[in-house]
Amino acid sequence: MNVLVEDRTHTAIGLFARRILRTSAVVVAAAIQSTGCGGGGDSVSASGSALVPGRTSPEAAVNPNVVSLDVEFRGKTYTQWTISFWQWALEMPLGPLPHPFDDCSRRPISAAQTGNVWFWATPNSSHLTCNQLATTIPAGTSIFLLVLDGASMFLPMFDGPTSLNKPPVKTFTAEELKISSAFAGDIRDLFCTIDGAPVANIKAFRTRTGTFSFSAPSPWIFGNVGGPGTSIADGYYLLLKPLSAGLHTIHYGGKFVVPAGIFESDESVVGKDVTLLVRVGP
Repeated sequence: MNVLVEDRTHTAIGLFARRILRTSAVVVAAAIQSTGCGGGGDSVSASGSALVPGRTSPEAAVNPNVVSLDVEFRGKTYTQWTISFWQWALEMPLGPLPHPFDDCSRRPISAAQTGNVWFWATPNSSHLTCNQLATTIPAGTSIFLLVLDGASMFLPMFDGPTSLNKPPVKTFTAEELKISSAFAGDIRDLFCTIDGAPVANIKAFRTRTGTFSFSAPSPWIFGNVGGPGTSIADGYYLLLKPLSAGLHTIHYGGKFVVPAGIFESDESVVGKDVTLLVRVGP
């Protein structure tokens, strides 16, 4: 790739990454080498670390509303639920409802959800309240919550910053995995409270996936042309146990620290503060 194309691509990637970062995912495209809500799906194409069903962990006693990281829940590990979440979000068509990355109140939390685990994705804003009280979540339903994530999505950049009309340029390498982990590793001031009770030891809930595939529709949330792509995820997710009947408030967020040269010449910080209001049925 010549210098002119490389510079143009780097700029496009920066704009692309800025938007996705505000939805809680950092995206780094394959061209950069120098930078150092349909739940319940079963489409998992990458293996994660094997977790032992039935094991308990210290956080189970202090976090009664959260599934422990080291157990399977409803047939999947945290890693597998994370992959299913991203495939659900990236493969979702645009319309007739807003995409979950674009709106959190006009789109019912029940939309495109199946099974007894529903996904929740925060839209493009740093500070917001997501009022879902008009929708009743069925009793016994769990919520898989993306808190903050440093994901890498490697897409072809030759036909525009978000084009997927060619096969992926290449598969993930150790260096690219390192980039994604670096973003996730510098997430700060992470927090989550459920009805005012803080999730203890929240940093213990970091989940890393291997490479997984997805197939984006045309158009999709990050471009006009869809197609096959590959990604990884590395960040903080909480799998909530079914909440009791009634109204609940989930408050969560934190800060991304973006290295100098990605968005701006200096290091920058992007904050996230979200209040989710939900209603659970009897």
